[in-house]
Amino acid sequence: MLAAAAGLSRPAAVSRILVIGGYGGFGARLSARLASAGHSVLVAGRSRAKATAFCAGLPDAEPLVLDRSGNIAPSLAATRPDLVVDAAGPFQDSGYAVPAACIVAGIPYLDLADGRDFVAGIARLDAAARAAGVAIVSGASSLPALTGAVVRALAAGLDRVDAVEAALSASNRASGGASVVAAILSYAGRPIRLWRGERWATSYGWQELRRVDFRLAGGRGLPGRLVALVDVPDLELLPDLLPGRPAVTFRAGTELSFQMLGLWSASWFVRWGWLNSLRPFAPLLLRLYRATLGLGGARSAMHVVLTGRAGKRSVERIWTIVAERGEGLHIPTLAAQILAGDMLAGRLPAGARTAAGLLSLDHFEPLFAGLAVRHETAERDLPPPLYARAMGAAFDALPQAVRALHDVAADAGAAGEAVVTRGRGPVVALLARLMGFPPAGRWPLHLSFAERGGAETWTRHYGGHVMRSVLTHRAGGVVERFGPIRLAFDLLPGPDGLAMRFAGWSLFRVPLPRLLAPRIHATEREAGGRFHFDVSASLPLVGEVVRYAGWLVPTNGAGEPPSPR
Repeated sequence: MLAAAAGLSRPAAVSRILVIGGYGGFGARLSARLASAGHSVLVAGRSRAKATAFCAGLPDAEPLVLDRSGNIAPSLAATRPDLVVDAAGPFQDSGYAVPAACIVAGIPYLDLADGRDFVAGIARLDAAARAAGVAIVSGASSLPALTGAVVRALAAGLDRVDAVEAALSASNRASGGASVVAAILSYAGRPIRLWRGERWATSYGWQELRRVDFRLAGGRGLPGRLVALVDVPDLELLPDLLPGRPAVTFRAGTELSFQMLGLWSASWFVRWGWLNSLRPFAPLLLRLYRATLGLGGARSAMHVVLTGRAGKRSVERIWTIVAERGEGLHIPTLAAQILAGDMLAGRLPAGARTAAGLLSLDHFEPLFAGLAVRHETAERDLPPPLYARAMGAAFDALPQAVRALHDVAADAGAAGEAVVTRGRGPVVALLARLMGFPPAGRWPLHLSFAERGGAETWTRHYGGHVMRSVLTHRAGGVVERFGPIRLAFDLLPGPDGLAMRFAGWSLFRVPLPRLLAPRIHATEREAGGRFHFDVSASLPLVGEVVRYAGWLVPTNGAGEPPSPR
């Protein structure tokens, strides 16, 4: 672990640091912090006028014209900095020309990148960096440096981690500039890879809109902020950083709901294929954002919610930070300040790596103390899984394979095989379409579980066909919802498993007559150490609708090979 006070004290010898984008939103704050720590700062960017104006207010700062998209080797040779920090962005479509040039020049490199592929792929420079004796670090910002420190602190003492859900909400006056806007629009509405249900799944940028509360003791949190799914390095890096390979989701948003709803609505045009990207609208969006700067407040927040296991206990741990007076904009620069001190002192070995696992929360504490921020950690025990609540003591007597499949806390997955048979006729075809039943055949099966608020969403992948339902608790059993149709079941334990006895149904919560009810036979049992299922459904006057039977085993974090990079 790196020194806890790295980057905070005045260096014994003045170091020369080149900050690309050094007068921009985050770069300006980092340049000021580095200058205050006693470093000589080269403030670099494409505008000499802006760099010069910014340097006028800093001690020992010098402007430099530099375009990161061009050849920076001559500038490195002419200025010979001790460290290069890239704070320019956006990094979503960037190559590795800047860190590669630093390796050739023998100069350590650090960036504030939040581009998922850029940060996750930095290891491709590892061999060259080691050969040159140069340290290269990517992602020295809130994501993934601070979040990596947070999740490791929250996971301490846990046997495994099931899920990580993080959210960030920036105040309207601290939502970033052109680079941030360009980064968001690059993935809004586009597919995003997520590790969920112990397999790589797909969702879409700036969707999965959710309203969250950022809670602090004493009521000083931020309630009711809208956040949406973002494509960040954490989605790629954190599953491999924690025991159990948990599901990871990250959402972000701005303070103002109309901004969030507008961008969420626009993201659908990309998802539907009507637009290739929202990036051409970046100048317009930036103008609209600047026109609303007077609205809203100056409070930002982030929280990380981690669900895991400690023995037989399922626990939820939440780390929350709230920044006042617009000082949330300083937080993305703190990891870079700390790591800059370590790299200049030679405390970081040669090689190319991400910042996700380099720092602990203790490294950030001295810097938090100088800002108008408050952070705290809370923990609570979670209730038993859905089937355990429904069955009570009888659940513990079930065969191990049956219990293991239903031992769901936040996220889980299982894989196996199923054989599906279907009835014939237009009524069966209509019902199959309405309920999402798979086609007939023998299929590889993956079942993903997602638990939220006491309800479990089951997503079944029969080859390329997806069938989804939501299960909730009822006295002595469960209710399974397929769209507007709800089916109630009693759970009956037996010597080798359990049976699900049909107990009623409804459409849009309106009870339907039992005379027309489906005849459902469903069993779960253990055989050969595996979970086996057999479900059949028929209707009066129609006959067999569907039957699916097969086996599953929990994947326990190994549902698929690692994501390609």
